[in-house]
Amino acid sequence: MIPTDELIEIKKIRASFPPENSTHLGGISDGRRYRTVFGGNSLEQSYGMLRQFLLEEGYEDLPLPTDAAELKLFRHPPGKKAMKLFEEYGYVHYPIKIFFHPHLSKEHTLILYIYNQNINQSLLYFHDRLPQKNK
Repeated sequence: MIPTDELIEIKKIRASFPPENSTHLGGISDGRRYRTVFGGNSLEQSYGMLRQFLLEEGYEDLPLPTDAAELKLFRHPPGKKAMKLFEEYGYVHYPIKIFFHPHLSKEHTLILYIYNQNINQSLLYFHDRLPQKNK
């Protein structure tokens, strides 16, 4: 049995957002946004890992697509036939963004961004609406 003084408490991202230039469970943080990648053998497996991660990090109350098939519906913008170069598509619901990897060779890879809800103007930052001087 491990003595209690040797136990390390892992804080959930939602309760204790990782500071600038830090890593947490394989992801990186700039203090305002945390980024991590999930890559399984299938989109279903990757999405399952991502959902479990969000649950464990305190985001169990967020509405998410039911399964990978529903998530795929967010891959392209609605009503648009042509994709724009360098534009990311995926599921967006404050404070998270789930993007599909831009390279087709990594079609089972999902990129998760979690935004720090405890900073000033976090909603504007999330939607990329801050004036240039505040970024």
